Amino acid sequence: MQRRTVKPREDWQAIAEQNGFLFHHVDGDIYWDESACWQFTLREVEDEIEDPTTELYAMCLSLVDDACASQQIMEQLAIPEYAWDMIANSWRGGDMSLYGRFDFAYDGSGPAKMLEFNADTPTSIYETAFFQWGWLEDMISEGELPEGTDQFNRLHEALIERFGQILTPGSLMHFSAVEEHIEDRATVKYLEDLAGQAGIEPKFVSVEKIGLDEEGRFLDHEGYQIGAMFKLYPWEDMLREEFGQHAANSGTTFVEPAWKAILSNKAALPLLWQRHRGHRNLLPAFFAGSDEAAELSSQPHVAKPFFSREGADISLFDGSATHSGPAEGYGEEGAIIQAYAPIARSGDNHAVIGSWVVGDDAVAMSVREDASPITRDLARFVPNIILD
Repeated sequence: MQRRTVKPREDWQAIAEQNGFLFHHVDGDIYWDESACWQFTLREVEDEIEDPTTELYAMCLSLVDDACASQQIMEQLAIPEYAWDMIANSWRGGDMSLYGRFDFAYDGSGPAKMLEFNADTPTSIYETAFFQWGWLEDMISEGELPEGTDQFNRLHEALIERFGQILTPGSLMHFSAVEEHIEDRATVKYLEDLAGQAGIEPKFVSVEKIGLDEEGRFLDHEGYQIGAMFKLYPWEDMLREEFGQHAANSGTTFVEPAWKAILSNKAALPLLWQRHRGHRNLLPAFFAGSDEAAELSSQPHVAKPFFSREGADISLFDGSATHSGPAEGYGEEGAIIQAYAPIARSGDNHAVIGSWVVGDDAVAMSVREDASPITRDLARFVPNIILD
């Protein structure tokens, strides 16, 4: 594994905008960065990323099964009581998941360590599935990378296949996000296109325009009932809003399903450690306030609120210095203490590995870089390659 400098395509910004990638810069700062790439061997990808992803995901699903039969676990996860049955019914009814992304600390020198699982609304799907693959093809055709250079990436094709498994071709599926959020809207447009390729009819409705009829069913902005919906909106937020309390009796099939609320929660990390203590791909993790968490806090560690996103309200002590993510008010529900694992570093670039799951399969990899060891909202997306 190594970071290598490469020549950006001269017209990459025009290519991005022609393909609907309008957030390649955010607030004037570069987000998509093709001045470098991360290079892996096939063995590293297969043995240290792909295989552990499949195993960890199976462990996560086993935790969901336990949680759906346990009031204690639901309480540990700080899930509102009214949602317990909805989540359990979603799991027992076989509601299908579309995708998720594990974040790993991995630098090529030892086993990948699971930092967390972005189980509900993982970011950077378009960049991973479509744009970095196009970059690879262009770089090979321009002679900047040798013939035979590959990329662990069948995310685009896997998503189309999965949409076709979730809904019968010809079905209508609503897609929802905050319409004014450029990245979210572009991401949902991409997923609408994939669903269309699977034979599903997509229809967009902005989150804030979803209505409710007298029978408790969700309606779109034109008054049509929402039978199935992909929502780029977190369950942890939805379950704490009055509107979300109607989800259980709405008759809507949600993607991601309600049981993903168990795994999109960092409280799942100490629960996984309890069940698989010492696993080579897990880090010790404990609930804040416990004796074990207090002991771990005297060593290099990371403190994470249950529902933090993009590094918000995270504190990291690496043994010599403390680093903090942006303060956004997370933490009311609780926090966990996780052992510190250094992520890959090249110069001032700290890189976290994303490993994507569609259905039950590991299908792709992505890399994001930050100047901080905490991967934050504006961390750059850097493409990756396989080259032995």
